[in-house]
Amino acid sequence: MRWMIVSVAALALAGCARTDGGRPIPIESDSITYETGPCFGRCPVYSITLRPDGSGVFTGKNFTAVAGERAFKLTPAEYQAFAGRLQPYRPESGERRYSHGEKGCEQAVTDMPSVDIRWTRAIGDSQSLYFYYGCVGEKNRAMADALGSATDDIPALEALIGERP
Repeated sequence: MRWMIVSVAALALAGCARTDGGRPIPIESDSITYETGPCFGRCPVYSITLRPDGSGVFTGKNFTAVAGERAFKLTPAEYQAFAGRLQPYRPESGERRYSHGEKGCEQAVTDMPSVDIRWTRAIGDSQSLYFYYGCVGEKNRAMADALGSATDDIPALEALIGERP
């Protein structure tokens, strides 16, 4: 009898990780990792990992005001704004790539930066999006603008990233 109660409880809790529409609802141990790639020039190269509980980790790699790893805090509103800008481009499952020669990026200019975003859920699945900013075409402009400005509403990052070109 005890195993049946535990099984029912486990199934009930598993349902808490989704909305009615099948889209993930962030829970405390979910995370979004946003990692920029280098360009020909002085583009900041860094990684941030953010969680809905307001914790964040910044890792400055190249051309940032702070090198190495630093913890920081953000508000729930800042996390929601960041996640909201990225949500329209989050794949339903697996990985989506916008890189030179691939579907959606048949033509590309060289030496541009990129961003690699990973959504990781506590229940073990993840989705990722790689976007190369050299992907030309009007169809990619809205995505490039949203991905490139996703960190703009997180004031704690200004002092860590520093001046952007």
